[in-house]
Amino acid sequence: MHDLVQIDDTFINGNTSFPELISKLKDGFASRDIIVPMRHHHDFPNPQVGLDSTLLLMPAWNTGKEAGVKIVTVSPENSRFELPSIQGVYILMNTFNGSVKAIVQAKGLTAKRTAAASALASSFLSRKNASSLLMVGTGALASNLIKAHAGVRPIKTVYVWGRNFDKAKDICNALKAEDFEIKAVETIEEKIKEVDIISCATLSKEPLILGKQLKPGQHIDLVGAYKKDMREADDEAISRALVFVDTMQGGLKESGDIVIPLQKGILTKEDIKSDLFGLCSGGHTGRTNQNQITVFKSVGHALEDLVAATYYYNKYTSG
Repeated sequence: MHDLVQIDDTFINGNTSFPELISKLKDGFASRDIIVPMRHHHDFPNPQVGLDSTLLLMPAWNTGKEAGVKIVTVSPENSRFELPSIQGVYILMNTFNGSVKAIVQAKGLTAKRTAAASALASSFLSRKNASSLLMVGTGALASNLIKAHAGVRPIKTVYVWGRNFDKAKDICNALKAEDFEIKAVETIEEKIKEVDIISCATLSKEPLILGKQLKPGQHIDLVGAYKKDMREADDEAISRALVFVDTMQGGLKESGDIVIPLQKGILTKEDIKSDLFGLCSGGHTGRTNQNQITVFKSVGHALEDLVAATYYYNKYTSG
């Protein structure tokens, strides 16, 4: 029996194989053995910056094996303090005796599992020969999303856009040794019609991905906009696409990318083709032809955290 361990971001960043993690997530979503209650989502005032922060509690358990809960705060104005917007920890436990096995730093865990979930969806929804990617956003997720997508598709060219052009260039410099060409761009419009995959991870309240700019065959990966009043894609983008979510439980309730079109009648619940449970278990095949535009909306799910925490725990204790 191992003692309680603490797994930090340094270990997570240095011991992640996206193909391995994606495979573990696929098994997790296909198994149906992991129980996940609806997560707790609480907004609370943050008068120092004049904008609410959010507390998220995300429990999950695999009976007879592991259980865990992620405790996270999301503070959108943390850039003022040169801090990531997401702060928190993951507590991994043994379900047989209730003992705590590990405390895992949530920043790295969340970034890796979120990127892996997007890449898992892309393996069903993007074209198999997709070779170009536009990354919209320059936060902690951006580099992880780029590398994860490149783990499931033959990405040769990557473009990065952010509100701060210098941050976009920083990401390009950090990834210049990867097996793809990468370049910062000053506008979304200059490359959006050229690429096969568009991945968007921002806190925008105004759509950045416009349906009129999309071309047949593209896959749109929407990762940010975690609140009902936030959105990254406009109504036309949603109406032109086959829409998939990470889970029906959260995907239809938490993000403006889905909630607002549902409220407007532009989208119905029946229009949502499937979630990762359905895709990974064979209930839906995903993309069925080369001309379809597909959208995957991710809001995060505690199954992903439990699978990822177990993955890192096993790596840590087997070393």
